[in-house]
Amino acid sequence: MLNVVLPFLTYTMLTDRGVSTIAALTISGVWPAVEVLGIFLIKRRVDDFGVLALLVVGLGVLSALVFRSEEMVLVKDSAATGLFGLVLLGSLLMPRPLMFYFGRKFGTDGTEEGLAKWNDLWQYAGFRRTQRVLTLVWGVVYLAEAVARVVLSYVLSTSTMVLISTVLPIAVTAALVTWTIMYARRSRAAAERRNPAAFST
Repeated sequence: MLNVVLPFLTYTMLTDRGVSTIAALTISGVWPAVEVLGIFLIKRRVDDFGVLALLVVGLGVLSALVFRSEEMVLVKDSAATGLFGLVLLGSLLMPRPLMFYFGRKFGTDGTEEGLAKWNDLWQYAGFRRTQRVLTLVWGVVYLAEAVARVVLSYVLSTSTMVLISTVLPIAVTAALVTWTIMYARRSRAAAERRNPAAFST
């Protein structure tokens, strides 16, 4: 929630005090990096999403220095989700799509037994189809979200886009997570009916 409110408030406060729009956009986009630094200082670790946040901040600073364009500073926010969407879709060409590995990371207890059980599920056609559908939907939605933000960056005012650029990715991710849970539950129930032994404890 803070990463939604703080960038918008920072941008508004800076521009109200005469700071240039590009500088205000660059400074207000640093908050995700501050969050990553705080987590590192507390937990002494940086997770995958933290690295992604740092890359986005770096893109913002680079675009501000190179392009000196408000639109380009805003467009960089779409780079991370758009690239992630393309990576997801590209992983469909791999033996196992990317959502299989995300599911294993967040859907198991991390023990060797839990990981092995998850890996064994790949032998079932229904499980393979579920992982590919999840990967396809996440990839398409993230790519569409990125394209929409690029278009809106050239249509809406900068102050409006600052708010949209912080709210939209969170809203899209929340919707995808909700859908994923519901879809996974339905798929699991159907798989248990077909292969009850595969899901027995």
